[in-house]
Amino acid sequence: MDFYIVLGIDRGAAAGDIKRAYKRLARRLHPDINPGDREAEARFRQVLDAYETLMDPDRRRRYDAGQLSAATADDADTFGFAGFDFSSRVHAERTTTFGELFEEVLSKRPGKSEGAEQGADIHARTGLTFEEAWHGVQRIVNVTRQDACRDCDGSGFHRIAETRCVSCEGTGAVRSVRGHMVFAKTCPTCGGEGRLKQEECTPCHGQGVEPRSETLTVRIPPAVADGARVRIPGKGHAGVRGGPPGDLLIDVAVAAHSVFRREGDELHMTVPIAIHEAALGAKIDIASPDGTARLRVPAGTQSGQRFHLRERGFPSRNGQRGDLVAEVRIRLPKVLDERSKELLREFGRINGDSVRESTSAKATVDKP
Repeated sequence: MDFYIVLGIDRGAAAGDIKRAYKRLARRLHPDINPGDREAEARFRQVLDAYETLMDPDRRRRYDAGQLSAATADDADTFGFAGFDFSSRVHAERTTTFGELFEEVLSKRPGKSEGAEQGADIHARTGLTFEEAWHGVQRIVNVTRQDACRDCDGSGFHRIAETRCVSCEGTGAVRSVRGHMVFAKTCPTCGGEGRLKQEECTPCHGQGVEPRSETLTVRIPPAVADGARVRIPGKGHAGVRGGPPGDLLIDVAVAAHSVFRREGDELHMTVPIAIHEAALGAKIDIASPDGTARLRVPAGTQSGQRFHLRERGFPSRNGQRGDLVAEVRIRLPKVLDERSKELLREFGRINGDSVRESTSAKATVDKP
């Protein structure tokens, strides 16, 4: 790639000609004018490299002499030994090891602008009643999170009029001395370009984010379970230097209910029944979360027996519902009058042995 061909000028062109050629091409290829056009962006980068090289007299001289190629003209990570200096103005600095002597040379510095980073997630907790978990509910959540800096719109920098970098005096490299050895490395202020086009945002220290408190109204969906986690996309910490934001994660704790116990999408409950209902059968009304349900107890029902009421349980996330599982427990009256006692004695004389037929037979076999 020839910088003179890139700008469309002669090799002996004056600074004014270079500047006019750059402005003409920049107006046509600038990324702001061609959003999303990668080819135009790449060509604009070439035009900018050519302009910055040919406008600097020292860099242009080295480029014309073949000492600076187009491939390395914009290299922002140039490190190396720059020779010796035995003049009296050089003062030796103490270096304990040979490794420390070359540490700055061999350790490449990252580019002037680090890559964007995704923001961290924010964790919060909320408690729900059984009814709120059933129907869903809105919650007010107060969070303090890192949001995009309002001063720099999250970029971390402010654009300024292009000026020469004072740290490296426009050379793009700074020199350091170890004894009489001189080393050069990329200027950390301008990233090796020799010119400053932007400066770090002071309020956010170049991170592009600042702390901010916010009150959010969060919708907890229906059928949420105890221990579930609700994710609110994009409401976590803002990304650093324009990176995507994290999420807000809300851990849900559902309080226990006095009647119902949830197991997956099923609801379990205990239903007390009288001895005559268990013996003769009955139809009884029981409570369910969405109203009264009718439970049919067949004759001869045993205590602990379970009955499933189809699709009367908890709603699931796919729109279906689980079952309501009713476990019956036979309960005797606390106080029996004489007439009731006499009836039970009569019932016992008729049926008392039948409930132990299997165990009595087993006991007889086990006798020595």
